[in-house]
Amino acid sequence: MEHRKIRMGMIGGGKDAFIGAVHRIAANMDGKIEFCCGALSVHPEVARESGRMLFLPEDRIYENYEEMIAQESKLPADQRIDFISIVTPNFAHFAPAMLALEHGFHVVIEKPIALSLDEAKQLQAKVEETGLTLCLTHTYSGYPMVKQARQMVSDGDLGKIRKIMVEYPQGWLSTLTEKEGNSGAAWRTDPKKSGKSGAMGDIGTHAAQLAEYISGLKITKLCADLNIVVEGRGLDDDGNILLKFDNGANGILVASQIAAGEENALKIKIYGEKGGMEWSQMEPNTLVVKWLNQPAQVYRAGQPYLSDIAKHNTRVPAGHPEGYLEAFANIYRNFAATILAKKHGINPSPEILDFPTVADGVRGMAFIENAVASSQSDQKWFDFNI
Repeated sequence: MEHRKIRMGMIGGGKDAFIGAVHRIAANMDGKIEFCCGALSVHPEVARESGRMLFLPEDRIYENYEEMIAQESKLPADQRIDFISIVTPNFAHFAPAMLALEHGFHVVIEKPIALSLDEAKQLQAKVEETGLTLCLTHTYSGYPMVKQARQMVSDGDLGKIRKIMVEYPQGWLSTLTEKEGNSGAAWRTDPKKSGKSGAMGDIGTHAAQLAEYISGLKITKLCADLNIVVEGRGLDDDGNILLKFDNGANGILVASQIAAGEENALKIKIYGEKGGMEWSQMEPNTLVVKWLNQPAQVYRAGQPYLSDIAKHNTRVPAGHPEGYLEAFANIYRNFAATILAKKHGINPSPEILDFPTVADGVRGMAFIENAVASSQSDQKWFDFNI
């Protein structure tokens, strides 16, 4: 049986990009993945410079993703990459992902998965056709205490879930920073590059995925109010959505990038018949559980009383903080372990299959499109159509 690291290529994520470096750190954290090649920028000179800065072999620094996929697919099996990580803006997700799948490469892709629901469905069909694995990096589902919360809900500790409140306030778009040289803001607020929605597509999708992931429920209806608060902006920078879930529970989702002074204050509260729980991304190692008829409890990462799934996704003893990078790495580790298992003809175990997939990508795009349609209509409730 062959024993080696899983080999990765990257599209996007060059020297001036934020998220590409995060992906490389996360992929490298557990020693299971080797970064082998890249087409790291749409600008050939930046792609070359970025590849050299990361010490890639000269013949595996590519100037575009088409060249990379074509050349890598021709390499012998003991050299070519196993998967491609796509860390480009939204408009440049679909084409490289489809080409990678068509050439037999597994895919990791930033969210949202594509520019439209139709593109997401095409990727889903290709994944089903090829049997390859696609991982969507909804980072926040990788935190150990999020997994603890999910397990407790699944075990029925809270009873039937009745209400979900999730919010993701940021303040970084409180001014028209996209007109002041902020490249990250520029593409996120451009409909041609970001898609139909700004804030709700960028961070609202994270909030919706987290609500469904922890609760095990699916959104069935929504009533959305999306806003452009900063004058001159091309896409929504703020929004509020009422939700209905498939067990009858109701919910509220707030996503805003004009909440002045906020950083990445993602927070979720879930309430059942017996009690509720609260988790905050900026205090990720703590899960607060509040009971109907007894004192509240504080669960902490790394403790022996946690569920097996939380322990599986924890690296260090209690009191040693784990955060965003480790949560990201959990997704990469589970994805890599799934590829290895399949390569060796082994059925992946539930704990390593625990990462967002193309199905989450389709639901994310449906969330965006239904939210935009709802906001543009006077109709109160929109069915969550896929």
